[in-house]
Amino acid sequence: MMTVQEIKAVRKNLKVSFEFFPPKTEKMEETMWRSIRRLAPLNPSFVSVTYGAGGTTRGRTHGSVTRIQGETGIPAAAHLTCVGHTKEEIDQIARSYWNEGIRSIVALRGDLPDAGDTYEPTPGGYAYAVDLVAGLKEIADFDISVSAYPETHPDAPSADFEIEYLKRKIDAGANRAITQFFFDNETYLRFRDKCVAAGIDAPIVPGILPVTNFGSLLKFADMCGASVPQRLHWRFEG
Repeated sequence: MMTVQEIKAVRKNLKVSFEFFPPKTEKMEETMWRSIRRLAPLNPSFVSVTYGAGGTTRGRTHGSVTRIQGETGIPAAAHLTCVGHTKEEIDQIARSYWNEGIRSIVALRGDLPDAGDTYEPTPGGYAYAVDLVAGLKEIADFDISVSAYPETHPDAPSADFEIEYLKRKIDAGANRAITQFFFDNETYLRFRDKCVAAGIDAPIVPGILPVTNFGSLLKFADMCGASVPQRLHWRFEG
């Protein structure tokens, strides 16, 4: 068990980041900015803004990222995905971010607009996240975060493949991995230990999802292969 002094030391050195969806309406934008102002005193390492399925929020993501960094000074990271873009389009987006002072990217394969579709690489595009990471590093020395799945991505053939693929992304130039959300700390710790054993020396950052809408949580969990413990069903459905 940790001592009080140890707990205080952890809290003092704790590093956090926050992820936001690009707002669709003025009201949602007001909510996002109110949240950012409340969270700013925590001195987050960075704030990231997601990218809609198939790149559907490209303009809103760009606008939010540049405004957050410009108005608050908090480092902002733009999510960038392979889906729906050619290499030339993605390279142009990346150069635009770099020229505007954005140095951090969350590089992802991305979701398809129709969640039921089978993933097929965009013709002329980066096929997978590992390819996107390598391409971004050729453009500029971006600070790159990638995804990790402690309970294995639904498209991955095995848990071992999940870790092998994560290592490929790190070897391609990613600086850290941010995990999909989980509700059992042991799930994360076992995954982290397997990553270390596989030679992954980059930080494995635990992803935390605040439960504000249980229905949405179940949808997200189904899409990404995360387990939702029965205790949460009892609490929110009961």
